[in-house]
Amino acid sequence: MPPRPHVLLSVAASLDGYIDDAGTERLLLSDDADFDRVDEERARADAILVGAGTIRADDPRLEVRSAERRAKRVADARRESPVKVTVTAGGGVLDPRARFFTGDAAKVVYTTDAAAGEVRARLGSVADVVPLGPRIDPPAILADLATRGVERLMVEGGGRIHTLFLTAGLVDELHIVLAPFFVGDASAPRFTGPGVFPQGPARPMRLLEARPLGDLVLLRYAPEPARPAGDAADPAGAGGGAATRPGGRS
Repeated sequence: MPPRPHVLLSVAASLDGYIDDAGTERLLLSDDADFDRVDEERARADAILVGAGTIRADDPRLEVRSAERRAKRVADARRESPVKVTVTAGGGVLDPRARFFTGDAAKVVYTTDAAAGEVRARLGSVADVVPLGPRIDPPAILADLATRGVERLMVEGGGRIHTLFLTAGLVDELHIVLAPFFVGDASAPRFTGPGVFPQGPARPMRLLEARPLGDLVLLRYAPEPARPAGDAADPAGAGGGAATRPGGRS
């Protein structure tokens, strides 16, 4: 079986961890410099993944914007934009007219066995619908993407998808951009939801870079690999305790 893709999780959030507000208009958390940085990362990726809720809320194209970067991909015998990937446990939130389903990039929709028939009937031929079994399983997603030649996957949200991949321990690199303001609304979506995260206080992530982007700041983190059980440097191994949505982009 091919090795799983490298997973980059990318998000922009407010200082208090929100990726949107509760209003009807999309909250912009990035500026032009950050949009260009994200576009560069998209151009490097083989696939971009968002949840069905993000498609419904933000209607993103998820395409490489720069003509120069698109041309470079074509020169490298790649499509202009990466494969578009989404995940849904039911078909009702996906509209085949959404911008996600436009463009020359391949589109893949992962769903459950129970929902696959509904999703196929709703989407028709605009995407390849792949049932994963009784539930949405991140390792199965990565395994299938590997068979499609995907070596680098960019995960752009939303919060449920971030939580799903982070709690599964499948994120190799985290890019988080912090916007210089607070949202402060408990009904607004957050970067992650509750969960048991491998990279908890006993095993924090490693800072790779802190880069100012005007009044924003980019933080790049890499998870520390899990230590073998019983490692003296691992408090969880010694004591048996458990280690304890794209915002504003389209």
